[in-house]
Parts: sequence; C-alpha cells; structure tokens
Amino acid sequence: MKRILVGAVAITAIAFYGATAQAGRAPAVAKSPQSAKLLKTVTVSEKEFKIILSSKSAKRGIVVFKVKNIGAIPHDFSINGRKTPLLSHGKSNTLRVTFLRKGTYPYKCTVSGHAALGMKGVFTIS
Repeated sequence: MKRILVGAVAITAIAFYGATAQAGRAPAVAKSPQSAKLLKTVTVSEKEFKIILSSKSAKRGIVVFKVKNIGAIPHDFSINGRKTPLLSHGKSNTLRVTFLRKGTYPYKCTVSGHAALGMKGVFTIS
C-alpha cells in the first residue's frame, strides 16, 4: 500500500513539475497568415477623357496608385470603394488599396459624365 502511495505521489510530482516547466517556457507562437505586402506601385495619369495606368494588373496585396491629373479640368480616381480627392491640373495624390481576392476591379473618374466619356477601365488582381 505504501509503495502505491509513494508511486502515486511521485507520478503526481513529475506531472506537476512537467506542467510547471512547460508553463515557464515561452508559448509556442502560431504562425499567423502573412500580412499583406506592398506588391506593386501603379502610376495613373488622368486627362480629358482618358485614364492611363502603367499596369492594369497586380497580385493580391497592397497596390499603391500614384495618381496625377495632367488634364486641364479637375478629375479624381476611384477603385474598390476608395477614391482620391478632386485633383486640379498638375496635382497628384497617392491611394493605397488592399486587394484580398482575385478578380477584376473597375476604376473610374467619378466626376459627373467623365466615366461615360471614357474615363474608366478594369484592373485585374491575380
């Protein structure tokens, strides 16, 4: 009976010591999904009535659109629910957009009538 009791105490002590030693170690860190990285910078030039992109595609992640109005009248640039302010001639603005899914994303100038006159297109994420 004494041997069983001593054995049980020994097993309990080993189990307790192992759990305490494990608790003292740094916890294992689960790898989180890779955060979105800047994959591409796209230069956007706007003029009457055209939008010119340096590239019309990118991989998933963050795309930086460097938008410049080279036209005579004000324009803006809109894509994936984000848009620049209205830009006068010679003004520029940077728009950072995170694309999480593959697909096609329409872009346009939201000034009334400009998209209908050709200031629109489709950006592809692969």
